[in-house]
Amino acid sequence: MAKLRKSSAYSKKYARPYTRTSKKRTKSYIKTTPQLKLVKFHMGNMKAFKQGKFDRWVSIVSDEQVQVRDNALEAIRQSITRKLDKNILGQFYFEVKVFPHHILRENKMLTGAGSDRMQTGMQKSFGKTIGRAALVNKGQYLFKVAVSGEKNIKLAKTVEKANKAKLPCKTKIVVEKIPKNL
Repeated sequence: MAKLRKSSAYSKKYARPYTRTSKKRTKSYIKTTPQLKLVKFHMGNMKAFKQGKFDRWVSIVSDEQVQVRDNALEAIRQSITRKLDKNILGQFYFEVKVFPHHILRENKMLTGAGSDRMQTGMQKSFGKTIGRAALVNKGQYLFKVAVSGEKNIKLAKTVEKANKAKLPCKTKIVVEKIPKNL
């Protein structure tokens, strides 16, 4: 399997990607989409959440406009659910609030000695699909954990704080009261 390119290879800019326009309609679209690495979006005790047994949201909120790859979202989801299942099994509800719709493309170039003389590239090339990313706005919720009780709120905050480093942007942790009319 090919190694993932580092995030600095892609612009941190949050902009609409270049879209190819062609006289042939079939060349104007991405034909295949890469498989989504994010498996689940809702975990934990959904029944208790619907009954209103949790009173606080502990959330990770983005402070920047950024692209977050689906493998980063999946790594955080697995880490948070594993730690919460280990410590407070059945006493939480967890949601992933973003969906990786954006398809990342790459124009593969030759690498190695002497490749700079053999290939110069192409301006605005469309590229092959290599992955997916979620386009995240400033102030958008990435993950939410519903819990009740001071001990569980504190645990959810520490678990989320430990996973902030896996995100490519500055984030903050917000604790909010869950409205009763959900």
